[in-house]
Amino acid sequence: MKKALMMAHVASMIDLFNMDNIHILQDLGYEVDVACNFEYGSVTSWQRVNEFKQELISQGINVYQIPVPRNITAIGNIAESYRIIKQLTKSKHYDIVHCQSPIGGVIARLACKKARKHGTKVIYVAHGFHFYKGASIKNWMLFYPIEKYCARYTDCLITMNQEDYNFAQRKMNKAKHIKYIPGVGINTQEINSIDVDIDSKRKELGIPVDSTIIVSVGELNKNKNHEVIIRALAEINNPSIHYIICGKGPLKDYLMTLSKELHLDQNVHILGYRKDVIEILKSSDIFAFPSIREGLSVSMMEAMAAGLPVVCSEIRGNTDLIKDGEGGYLFKPENVSEVAKTIKKVIHNSKSLGNVNIQISKKHDVDTVDSIMKDTYITTIKNG
Repeated sequence: MKKALMMAHVASMIDLFNMDNIHILQDLGYEVDVACNFEYGSVTSWQRVNEFKQELISQGINVYQIPVPRNITAIGNIAESYRIIKQLTKSKHYDIVHCQSPIGGVIARLACKKARKHGTKVIYVAHGFHFYKGASIKNWMLFYPIEKYCARYTDCLITMNQEDYNFAQRKMNKAKHIKYIPGVGINTQEINSIDVDIDSKRKELGIPVDSTIIVSVGELNKNKNHEVIIRALAEINNPSIHYIICGKGPLKDYLMTLSKELHLDQNVHILGYRKDVIEILKSSDIFAFPSIREGLSVSMMEAMAAGLPVVCSEIRGNTDLIKDGEGGYLFKPENVSEVAKTIKKVIHNSKSLGNVNIQISKKHDVDTVDSIMKDTYITTIKNG
């Protein structure tokens, strides 16, 4: 029986982005194991993490807890995760190890050094390098040398935006193969099929039916930069604009306090983890994505497929999806006044921009991505 290991730093990354890959491997005849951190760090709820773990077990998938941290200074957890992965590869003799996330990817590739000599192929998916145009010197000094070193222990390096792909080809050429894939894939057909009673949904959310709703989806952390939208709304000073954030995270209390200080506590709605994101998108008017760093955002692609115009930061990944004036408008993520002007601009051109995005999103459909991933698994094993 052929064997594969799917590894990520947290369970939600497997749940949200890798189940199709697991099913592809199963269809190719692989017995699949999953190793990730089921105990903390996921962007979904604890209830969902526990449900997901049981779903994997019910499908005959072996699950392994590894304490992969998000912070590179958590040396003890990194060492323990390395030990577990190394032991798994030694005892299970995997044909494929599919890993992702900066810390998780480093752990897996170093742990598989010996296994690769005995035929294990390692696929690493970079959802967005931590070093990029405009990144801090600290990120370049810390993450770039590590990624460059680990490239030599990578059989296939997958990137999800053009900037990372071009950079990897120039600087990560110790990897045996480098491939560009347009994201993790979104189900455009399913998104299109969901019908929503917009007025009822808005009433359910406690938002006036005649409001202009701006929505963001993402963890409440510094990188997602929700603060800049809140500050921009204070500058616009239009009480008919409401801002919805779907997500949970460490900055919830800060964002709620900020909203109150800016007299926006009745207009900013932090909803936490939601299972009805598509319905919320289809009940909104504009999608805002102000991140400081991204790879290629699934939430933004889903919003585009739902027909929403976009206002987003002018950063790597986002510019793969949105050209200024085509599907939305771009802004510098640190410039509150520019964000405010961009929001006002998109409000006046929302319908035509949304129609464009429906067409753009089809390029990132799950069927297209799954086909590329299937070919990647096959050729990585075949060609080494």
